[in-house]
Amino acid sequence: MTTYDVVVIGAGPVGENVADRVVRGGLTAAIVERELVGGECSYWACMPTKALLRSGAALRAARRVPGAREAVTGELDVAAVLRRRDSFASHWNDEGQVSWLESAGVPLHRGHGRIAGERLVEVTAADGTTTTLTARHAVVVATGSAALVPDIEGLRDAKPWTSRETVAAKEVPARLAVIGGGVVASEMATAFSELGSSVTMLARDGVLHLNEPFVGEEVTVSLQDKGVSVRVGAEAGSVKRNDDGTVAITLTDGEQIEADELLVAIGRTPNTQDLGLENVGLTPGSWLTVDDTMRVGDWLYAAGDVNRRVLLTHQGKYQARVVGDVIVARAKDEPLDDAPWGRHAATADVRAVPQVVFTDPEVASVGLTAARAEAAGLRIRVVDHDLAATAGSAVHAEGYRGRARMVVDEDRKVIVGFTLVGPDVAEMIHAATIAVAGEVPIDRLWHAVPAFPTVSEVWLRLLEAYGR
Repeated sequence: MTTYDVVVIGAGPVGENVADRVVRGGLTAAIVERELVGGECSYWACMPTKALLRSGAALRAARRVPGAREAVTGELDVAAVLRRRDSFASHWNDEGQVSWLESAGVPLHRGHGRIAGERLVEVTAADGTTTTLTARHAVVVATGSAALVPDIEGLRDAKPWTSRETVAAKEVPARLAVIGGGVVASEMATAFSELGSSVTMLARDGVLHLNEPFVGEEVTVSLQDKGVSVRVGAEAGSVKRNDDGTVAITLTDGEQIEADELLVAIGRTPNTQDLGLENVGLTPGSWLTVDDTMRVGDWLYAAGDVNRRVLLTHQGKYQARVVGDVIVARAKDEPLDDAPWGRHAATADVRAVPQVVFTDPEVASVGLTAARAEAAGLRIRVVDHDLAATAGSAVHAEGYRGRARMVVDEDRKVIVGFTLVGPDVAEMIHAATIAVAGEVPIDRLWHAVPAFPTVSEVWLRLLEAYGR
């Protein structure tokens, strides 16, 4: 069969969810994948990276509690950490994911998919054979993004690590240099410093600079305490791979840094370079602009990283549910829900995006920073609280250190941004996500009483500081 209601290019979490949603809605769908079914998140990003970080986090947590601290007698077992990471990446085997597709009733076409024309996708298999798939209703691009390697002299020839090579590394380098200060750079600096690497971080714009300012300050201090050399403002001018396999990075001020491996983590680029976009009037290599239903044009949709709205797996899966419902509704000629918070519009991509950075301390945030809220023209009030000043934090760990910020839209009296930084704050962020996405009035939040003694008591302290 080569004709389906919907053809999805890309079998990562986003593509899988689109296809599943479409089939559940009563349509047929096929999926095209040139690499591993399960995509970046399953094999080179979310799952293996968090597995890589978790062992160190668990060890830190034990050492912060008297009684448990005394029971810890050794350091991380690096080989065991890497074995656990490999298991979370399914040893880079996608049989389990393929089996799931089969159970969901979604045919898989392995090969490189290109848009050949209106509602047409040409698939080139590994042996060079081609198959043309026809979509009755829609083609969905869910090809994701790849690490951006900048035009720094000698960098590409030096074969640097990107996030993929770093998370799949078989050995821990003695010296690791990192170009970048964002999420991937900060998490991998955390992981590899705890695994034994001497890490140098070239953070031209600072550490986690897109977050609230205090986030970068806290994480920078922690990285430095781990022995990481954080070079804020430093910029690589050229890179060379030496004959002995080491890497030489020359900074723009002339200083030279030596390392055994170099990770480049400065951003992402869309996987649209060889997608056939030129055949439908679009620019190859470009991000795909969509509306809130993820539609690029009459029959073409784009979900996940490739549309650049939010480069996070959970938001991509959220978009997938939206686009799946939209395609089914349009195929059945059903009216779309035009309500601002209707299920056929990805409004959370603008107002309520949660994110966790698994550094030490963890960073959890949702919605707008204070700076972005002001730039959006909102009249805001910012309320901060020391996380250590809650009974729950003292119970949780000795010397607990952290901070919380609540950004309130004063005209509507609702929270539009919330940030936590501290040990194990990741599991606390969903309460804030509900408050932001649901636009829960401040007056009503007074009746959401936090359990005592938990770190979540910070909600009461923030409301007390805000006043009634």
